[in-house]
Amino acid sequence: MVQLDQFDRKILRLFQADTRLTTSAIGDEVGLSATACQRRINRMRKNGVIEAEIAVLSPKGIERPMTMIVEVMLERGEARLIENFKALARNREEIQQCYYVTGRADFIIVVSMSDMEEYEIFIKEVFFDNPDVKSFETSTVMNRTKIGFNLPVM
Repeated sequence: MVQLDQFDRKILRLFQADTRLTTSAIGDEVGLSATACQRRINRMRKNGVIEAEIAVLSPKGIERPMTMIVEVMLERGEARLIENFKALARNREEIQQCYYVTGRADFIIVVSMSDMEEYEIFIKEVFFDNPDVKSFETSTVMNRTKIGFNLPVM
């Protein structure tokens, strides 16, 4: 586990809210030089505290207004089936997020679609044609109330 001090935590709170902030602006906020902030950010990138720096796109803006949350139940809880589904999820661009979970489902996935026709094709390819999938249940998102990956940094 990586040890983070109070400066690292302040930097992370600012950085995850807006990765476009300059190291000078971050430094002004946390009380360090721009160079010291850059070194700390680079260290946190290198040691995996900062996993990625991404753009959050508007689904409507790119004509993918439908989001579905799908619970996926596999035929059996075998390691091979689990690893196969993880690989499938990593290779499907429509799957934004995939979680291997406890409870009645084996996986929860979040998918982005342009319309129901595209979703119908997706479920045929990913679920109906997949002998490892026992069943699935879809919830269609009606309103995107909150989106983000920000974590509380204490």
